Amino acid sequence: MGPLPRTVELFYDVLSPYSWLGFEILCRYQNIWNINLQLRPSLITGIMKDSGSLSAMRFLTAVNLEHPEMLEKASRELWMRVWSRVSVGLWESSGRTLDDFLTFPRHVFRVMILPPPGGSTVLPVTPLSPHRLPAVFSSSQNEDITEPQSILAAAEKAGMSAEQAQGLLEKIATPKVKNQLKETTEAACRYGAFGLPITVAHVDGQTHMLFGSDRMELLAHLLEKWMGPIPPAVNARL
Repeated sequence: MGPLPRTVELFYDVLSPYSWLGFEILCRYQNIWNINLQLRPSLITGIMKDSGSLSAMRFLTAVNLEHPEMLEKASRELWMRVWSRVSVGLWESSGRTLDDFLTFPRHVFRVMILPPPGGSTVLPVTPLSPHRLPAVFSSSQNEDITEPQSILAAAEKAGMSAEQAQGLLEKIATPKVKNQLKETTEAACRYGAFGLPITVAHVDGQTHMLFGSDRMELLAHLLEKWMGPIPPAVNARL
């Protein structure tokens, strides 16, 4: 019998593009590093001001409470709907992959997430599977995740039935969901969060909080070997 998995918590908000990078890398590594990855949907407005993801993060909180097995896919689908525009000239329409995205220069990525000049021209990119950056960069998927229909579409794309998705959406205004999201966000603050994402690793009786998506090499030092953002596909989940 091998060693028990170490627990790693990821606190994230779909409004944070760097949360997405950390999310995808940890999903790839969870089996390689033998970790118990706990996804913790949080509200960035509880840590920083001016966020528009309240409905989406309450929905993910409801998913986590009722159908935690769907949380990874539902989170990814909502990210796809948030980051649906790319500045002209920064991304080619020849099918860039999620692997390219994970290694894309950070200073370019900061510009890439801004609305395109004039607010009307977008650069279409080939829709991508879980191995490829999905329709997040497609003009046809420029959706507002504050709208219920966008959340429902993301949930159904993630594999939920329409009835499941609608039932969860109806729960986002309940005290149970509101309180859970608040408690999770407060937990992130107690760990010392000043933004998102934060990764909290519980190793050998000690707790380590790492801020940002560019601390994976440090996390690997605590856990196992770092093999870059694209570990051997045969061992990874994505």
